[in-house]
Amino acid sequence: MTQKTAQKIHFVTLGCEKNLVDSEVMMGIVQGKEYTIVDNAEDADVVVVNTCGFIDEAKAESVETILQMAQLKESAHVKSVLVAGCMAQRYKDELMTEIPEIDGIVGTQDFIQITDLIEESLTGSRPQYFSAGNPIYLYDENTPRVHTSGNISAYLKIAEGCNHACTFCIIPTMRGKLRSRTIESIVTEAEQLVAQGVKEIILIAQDTTDYGVDVYKKRRLADLLEALNNVEGLHWIRLHYAYPGFFTDEVIDAIARLDRVAKYIDMPLQHSEDHILKAMQRPGHQAGVRKLVQKIRDRVPNVALRTSIIVGFPGETDEDFENLCGFVRDLQFDHVGVFTYSPEEGTPSAQFEAQVPVETKERRSNILMEVAREVASQRQARHVGEVLDVLIEKFDEEDPSIRVGRTQFDARDIDGLVFVANSDAAIGDMIKVRVTHAFDFDLSGEAV
Repeated sequence: MTQKTAQKIHFVTLGCEKNLVDSEVMMGIVQGKEYTIVDNAEDADVVVVNTCGFIDEAKAESVETILQMAQLKESAHVKSVLVAGCMAQRYKDELMTEIPEIDGIVGTQDFIQITDLIEESLTGSRPQYFSAGNPIYLYDENTPRVHTSGNISAYLKIAEGCNHACTFCIIPTMRGKLRSRTIESIVTEAEQLVAQGVKEIILIAQDTTDYGVDVYKKRRLADLLEALNNVEGLHWIRLHYAYPGFFTDEVIDAIARLDRVAKYIDMPLQHSEDHILKAMQRPGHQAGVRKLVQKIRDRVPNVALRTSIIVGFPGETDEDFENLCGFVRDLQFDHVGVFTYSPEEGTPSAQFEAQVPVETKERRSNILMEVAREVASQRQARHVGEVLDVLIEKFDEEDPSIRVGRTQFDARDIDGLVFVANSDAAIGDMIKVRVTHAFDFDLSGEAV
């Protein structure tokens, strides 16, 4: 059999940050078995494609990437192409039948067996690793993990799976029911990340506000934030994917009170109109959401709010869409992610009547993105003249004398940046910056 030490492995990660953490765990396992991880697919003996299967565009990208990697078996020295992740979990039989170039496949519950998959695939056996029954796997602080997203910030997955039954979402089918890690496990991993130089941890799960209900029989996100706030060396603890249904007063108070918790909340609302929310099986209603947002803004001054919106859900009328645009204007979100509805196979909403034409969905998406841009520009302007803490992440590519970073009001990769003049700060430094200019999404200023 080919010696493990001779194998070079390349990982391609598609989809969300939760997938990225899974890839980093696979890298940790592979590296622990004396394989070599390489940055370029052309240099690899084995390529692992960690797929996304959430919406049609993601599935198409996954298939295209698999085929691109398979071509390297002809033009490079790639011997094996393996497929992991959500699309593998959902469509394993179809993938193995319709793409014979795939040399092995592993589901979302079994990727910890990645080294066995690699070895077996190199024998030509086309192995498949999928556990039967309800998903139970959950990584913890003892699981090997290679941190790939730089030394500044890191994603920390606090739970796996989801207990909700949103009619447009296939995640519970692919990932199973909610499985929360313990507070002790999460805090230990946070301490490990800080020891590696991480300044910011970004808490992720399918719904972070539901955290702990399975392990502790009650939701304990506020307690988790309190525990993480005691981790020395952390600058920011950032909260993503906090559904509105379980956003308690305790969580709001924790965000307001704890000094290391960023005054930033990612709260996916998906829509404004009550009949659409009901059809989506989303928690709450518009009046409750408006009251919650006002309560957050009252208790957490200057908080930045991000949300995600789906346009073109079945039954959405022109009037519904106009109301949605007004809702975004009224609530003054700092950041809005706009997505067009995708009728996913196996979801209830795919069978709903009154599906919205594709061209209408796309037109509405463009309009709402422009509304969101206008609102974001207005929100950014409030920072001009303020002195803000900025975490430096890189040097400007065109002018290395300019430092580029983020405030606590912007998440990495998806929100705005701050361009800083008159600073000799190093990457990873937290500095004071007086904001002089505001743009649609970015800021610029001078080091104080």
